[in-house]
Amino acid sequence: MRPVEARELFAEELTFPTTRSQAIAAVGDRELEAPNGADRTLAEVLARCPEAEFRCATGLYEEMMEFLDVGFVGRTEYDDRSRTPRTGVTPVSL
Repeated sequence: MRPVEARELFAEELTFPTTRSQAIAAVGDRELEAPNGADRTLAEVLARCPEAEFRCATGLYEEMMEFLDVGFVGRTEYDDRSRTPRTGVTPVSL
C-alpha cells in the first residue's frame, strides 16, 4: 500500500488510544510501497518511532511519516521555487 493509505488503515483496524506495540501486532505485516527504494513493512517503520502511545489515527500516521526511509521521498534537494540550483545539485530543468 502507499504510505498515504496508512491513515485510513489505522482508523479502520485499530482502536484508540493504542500503543506502538499494539499497532505493530495488528497491522505491522502490511507492506508500504516505496517509489524510490526498498519497500518496508509497517512494523519496520513503526519500530523506529519513539512515541509509545497514540490517541488517534492521525497522530500515529504523522509519527510513521516522520520515520520513513529516503526511498519514500521524491527527488531530494528539489526546489521548485528558485531558478538558482542549490550548491552541488545539477538542475533538472530551468
